[in-house]
Amino acid sequence: MPPTLASLVHHSALKLTVRAGADRLDTPVRWAHVSELADPVPYMEGGELLLITALKLDAENPEAMRRYVRRLVEAGVVGLGFAVGVNYDEVPAALVTAAEEAGLPLLEVPRRTPFLAISKAVSAAIAAEQYRAVTDGFAAQRELTRQALTAGPEGLLSALAAQVDGWVALYDASGTVVAAAPEWAGRRAARLTADVERLHERPAPASAVVGGPGTEDRVELHALGTGRRPRAALAVGTAAPLGTAERYAVHSAVALLTLVTERSRSLHAAEQRIGAAVLRMLLAGQVDHARAVAGDLYGDLLDAPFRILVAESAPVSAVASAARAHLDGSAAPAPAAPTSAAPAGTTAAADPAGGPLAELAEVAEAAAARAGEAVLVVPDGGRLVVVAADGGAAVTACTEHAAQRETDRATTAPDQRTADGDELIVGLSAPAGPIAAAVAYKQAEQALSVARRRGRVLVEHEQLASGSILPLLADDAVRAFADGLLRALYEHDATGRGDLVASLRAWLSRHGQWDAAAADLGVHRHTLRYRMRRVEEILQRSLDDPDVRMELWLALKATAAD
Repeated sequence: MPPTLASLVHHSALKLTVRAGADRLDTPVRWAHVSELADPVPYMEGGELLLITALKLDAENPEAMRRYVRRLVEAGVVGLGFAVGVNYDEVPAALVTAAEEAGLPLLEVPRRTPFLAISKAVSAAIAAEQYRAVTDGFAAQRELTRQALTAGPEGLLSALAAQVDGWVALYDASGTVVAAAPEWAGRRAARLTADVERLHERPAPASAVVGGPGTEDRVELHALGTGRRPRAALAVGTAAPLGTAERYAVHSAVALLTLVTERSRSLHAAEQRIGAAVLRMLLAGQVDHARAVAGDLYGDLLDAPFRILVAESAPVSAVASAARAHLDGSAAPAPAAPTSAAPAGTTAAADPAGGPLAELAEVAEAAAARAGEAVLVVPDGGRLVVVAADGGAAVTACTEHAAQRETDRATTAPDQRTADGDELIVGLSAPAGPIAAAVAYKQAEQALSVARRRGRVLVEHEQLASGSILPLLADDAVRAFADGLLRALYEHDATGRGDLVASLRAWLSRHGQWDAAAADLGVHRHTLRYRMRRVEEILQRSLDDPDVRMELWLALKATAAD
């Protein structure tokens, strides 16, 4: 406890007597200050016990004393000590009345008690309080360290909640509560997710205060980690601002949790290298070796069907152009696929912390951690490969994250989009087992390629079979082939010697039925037969060959929009 007016009054060596404000003696005293100025307010900071002899005051003037006392109260002075036997034999009645009216404690200082003794008493009490705070802080640090070593982060949080007489919570990189103490604090902490996400946008170390007067509590948020993007965050909720000892405890907890997260980061990097080796073995068909290397770390993942997700990032402008081209049915260059120059298990420089790939990795790992699932996340040069249990929390979180990005892009006006940013592109395989890992990886790559061409955030391989092949024809190479295949027919029709292209289209659409196709064209079937013979002569291909009919039909479809 800091010194109070009551503790000074009860100090046996000071012999102070209360003349006014006896009901306010529990007010803390920040310092004792001597001033004989008629207006000492400009030199006050608030919380002081002001000591005077009234050398320059008209202490017997009631109106002057009211103004003087009112100024002191407005400046935050907590008490007034008046020395008797110097300029006045007793405390003037005008000053006593003014102090009582303003509610300012007034202490009578006897002649034998020097102001220096009062200043020393206040200073000694403040020093003792600071020493107690430091001692308590070191004790709290030892207890928090012991809990961190024996009970982990959960034990540390419980000890910290007891130290601050409040609640605490730990958030992961995605802003999700992973631990809280006491247990009920998890619900309160979950309401601060948006504030934690804003804190994560700032480089560590960073902190913020939310709540305060008029709210249920005061909450401090502290970022944990040493990188550009915090790995976690700590919330500390209390009914009042933290004292010195509590502040020491919080700072110790931040340091210990930062060490834990940095150690976790090193372990995470090692796990990623193991994961990269497991992935290479799976893709090479070495399932038994992959199981041996995976051990307990990823072993459960290889015992049930899983999905493989391959993701990359591309400039927003390129993705938007591909999306517009897909909607218009026109050919446009898809965003360039990144080169995998970096070895598996390393993050590409093109996707720094906070980029779309790093964000997706955090989403997958956080969801798997909350659900107790094994998940394999491997940065592979400019790509990210995720192997997660089919129907599990990690796959669900990744698809929901991609859907949210798709929605955000669709609802953002074109002039408000960041043209120089990167967008996420994801391909997701069908469920597969370890023996079919290479097939699943190929499916994910194929889905990724389609997502890239269509300007989509996510495409699942299962969606490809349920869709149409026609959008895939919107490609420059396909159009060039179609133009070359049909050019001789178009040139023939341009001379006015017959409508061979329209006749071919009608005949193919009717599956080679002469009467039906002739009726569609409004010509005799013999005329149509003649035209098909001319098509064969010009193209030097037989329409009896199903491969030829397929190529001609796709060529007609590819050039239909021209």
